Amino acid sequence: MLAEALLLWYRAHARPLPWRGEKDPYRILVSEVLLQQTRTAQAIPYYHRFLERFPTLKALGEAPLEEVLRVWQGAGYYRRALYLHRLARQQGDLPRTYAALVRLPGLGPYTAAAVASMAFGERVAAVDGNVRRVLARLFAREDPPPKELRLLAQGLLPQGVDPGEWNQALMELGATVCLPKAPLCPSCPLAPFCQGQGEAARYPRPRRRRVLEERLAALVLRGRKGVYLERLEGRFPGLYGVPLFPEGELEARAKALGVEPRPLGQVIHALTHRRLRVAVYGALWDGEGEEPGQKPLPKLMEKVLRQAQAFLAHEGVGALPDAKPHGVKPPKAP
Repeated sequence: MLAEALLLWYRAHARPLPWRGEKDPYRILVSEVLLQQTRTAQAIPYYHRFLERFPTLKALGEAPLEEVLRVWQGAGYYRRALYLHRLARQQGDLPRTYAALVRLPGLGPYTAAAVASMAFGERVAAVDGNVRRVLARLFAREDPPPKELRLLAQGLLPQGVDPGEWNQALMELGATVCLPKAPLCPSCPLAPFCQGQGEAARYPRPRRRRVLEERLAALVLRGRKGVYLERLEGRFPGLYGVPLFPEGELEARAKALGVEPRPLGQVIHALTHRRLRVAVYGALWDGEGEEPGQKPLPKLMEKVLRQAQAFLAHEGVGALPDAKPHGVKPPKAP
């Protein structure tokens, strides 16, 4: 009864998404990786763009990482693209089982189950954030641990039904009806079976996440033909940007580089568990520089360069600090 009610609802109300009904494991993988940290409406154009340039796993593996990151640019959370590229370099074809898929770089239990069930018809439940919410309300669980959720989801998976369609139906219900706030309970096909009916706000109990703030400085060095960009490490591996460092290091960095920075404002950038408050400074540099559009940049660096736009577009140097000659080699941090 429950399974029939959900599938009837799904077949009548499922959104027409470009990956819906897809059986190509690579295309399913790309969609699922994108959807890990990106809302559905935002993911669609990136999905099309990525597959247009890299239509197969082989094409992705043969491409240089910098090009992959450039095509991914704007989607954020670039480690997803790094893992996809690494996987493509290692694999000729995607394995056909959950047990093998979950061992691949960047594929957790959810993504592996989604690919295994949708592409290969393996009878394995896929539990994302939407499914977690549906199950918590359906079984009145305030804070179910991941193992319990997987057992509940696996127990619900009906026999004789396409497991990929079933998993998508549960996810669609969570995304469009069983919403985090103000769920549409009267419209829910599972309302007659839901133990959390009338108390949906209790399930699951909201997770409190502590968001730390980090104060940084970004130094925009304007050369004769563009901006000095360097390859970033840490949270933005493989991407490019202007020098970024703790705000307290600005004076020492400027002295070591022989430049006189001027304040250009501030940008704020939110990550999953961290908020970056970045003071933006600009300085004239005696090197060449390059056009930022030629390199893959994280969103933070796009914000920084927009903040420095007036400084970078300034054609006369009279109103700006004079650059101190220090050669044309790229600057190095002390």
